[in-house]
Amino acid sequence: MNKNYLLSFLLMPLLILSFEGNLYQARGEDEGGESVRKSILSGTWYPGNRDALIKGIEDYLSKAEPVSLEGDLKAIIVPHAGYIYSGQVAAYAYRFLRKRSFDRVIMIGPSHRVGFEGVSINLQSGYKTPLGIVPVDRALARKIINASSQIRWQPQAHAREHSLEIQLPFLQTVLKNFQIVPILMGQQDFRTCSELAICLAQVMGNMDRTLLLASSDLSHFHSYKRARELDMKAIQHVREFDPKGFADSLSSGTCEACGGGPVIAVMLAAQKLGANRSVILNYANSGDVTGDHSRVVGYLSAALISDK
Repeated sequence: MNKNYLLSFLLMPLLILSFEGNLYQARGEDEGGESVRKSILSGTWYPGNRDALIKGIEDYLSKAEPVSLEGDLKAIIVPHAGYIYSGQVAAYAYRFLRKRSFDRVIMIGPSHRVGFEGVSINLQSGYKTPLGIVPVDRALARKIINASSQIRWQPQAHAREHSLEIQLPFLQTVLKNFQIVPILMGQQDFRTCSELAICLAQVMGNMDRTLLLASSDLSHFHSYKRARELDMKAIQHVREFDPKGFADSLSSGTCEACGGGPVIAVMLAAQKLGANRSVILNYANSGDVTGDHSRVVGYLSAALISDK
């Protein structure tokens, strides 16, 4: 037998396995590489000491004025700045989770550092913070990935992204024994938002005890007065439960939100899952914290409710 032919014959299975492995990785179907994602924010965006972190979060929660929310909580909208800036606003949403029980949280945020097409879901086994490791529901994550060719796993997008990790210590404080599905949007156009919402609604179906979470700040680096003008427009769309109007206003520049796509996708998915009412819980901007009104960033917390 020809030696080159024999060598090719012996190497063929390895080539096939290599091809299949690359295909699965491109579709986000491998085992997640490094198993646990380590914190990139501990000690900077939030305290790195466990006791100090718990104390700070409990302080924010205690200062969040209670708001009566009747109905089935489907989703929350929360900001993602460092805790000293947006922690108090976020606490208004997280306070309500203590009165409810969720087994999993599907978290959607924008990709700030890495550009890519479509949507990425992290398939690592968990996220580590000073409060412990939050497991990823990889079975559900794969179902969502398999529901659309626009959704895959882009490891580099999640490595240094802050918009999802910043939520975890709050979730770890108010929930017990939960899993997460970490989703980042590389594109935030209305078509991508709609596609993601349809996939989420199809996969979730009648799944109980699952919360949707949209991570977004509002306007960036305007004067205090201008920021409030822009942010009130965004808040109007959320209050009126108008995802298409929100998308149109973002496109025209009449409002801003770095995570506008995640908010729109969550609003659309929540509507498909029965949500029919939005409640604005709190709004502030960085100027309310620092006193510097020259260049501020806006923060919103809201809840999406089903009265059915």
